[in-house]
Amino acid sequence: MHSPAAPITLQPGDALVIVDVQNDFLPGGSLAVPQGDEVVAPLNALIARCTRLRLPVVATRDWHPPDHCSFHARGGPWPPHCIAGTPGAAFAPALALPASATIVSKAVTTALDAYSGFGGTDLHDRLQAAGVRRLLVGGLATDYCVLNTVRDGLAHGYDVILLTDAIRAVDVAPGDGRRAIDDMTRLGARTIASAAIGDPA
Repeated sequence: MHSPAAPITLQPGDALVIVDVQNDFLPGGSLAVPQGDEVVAPLNALIARCTRLRLPVVATRDWHPPDHCSFHARGGPWPPHCIAGTPGAAFAPALALPASATIVSKAVTTALDAYSGFGGTDLHDRLQAAGVRRLLVGGLATDYCVLNTVRDGLAHGYDVILLTDAIRAVDVAPGDGRRAIDDMTRLGARTIASAAIGDPA
């Protein structure tokens, strides 16, 4: 993973976007991402910094009906997961989301799936209303919902920073996570560890 050419400092117009850090994607969950729980500590540190600077914090979540099209029983690729209102759909208990965080629910109807936080949601409108120009993105999983959220963020014209220490991959096929990072950087995302992001002068 390469570092961006220019240092990155938190600034007005930034928003932290936390993708799907939910119990079903953590170890022991129904669709667990290996080491998925390791994203929580770096995200919490950045949440605290963004909250102190009054920068928006957004958390996306899968919020599926029980008969969602992505589930095996409906011919989809995944076991049941993140069913709305269940413990599996709850955010990781250790994730320190502030009361001011914006929660974005996706894939909320039976017939439509959404890997991206922008897919069928009002995320773009909310970010525009808040004057956001740059997204700091971490969460789960690198090769699915993080990848698609970053793709859509770039397509919407945002500068996107991928937090390399705050993402983990499913790696259904070995190397999927690495290929996803390569895809995101090829499209224009920059990569950095969250602790390397500076505070305003």
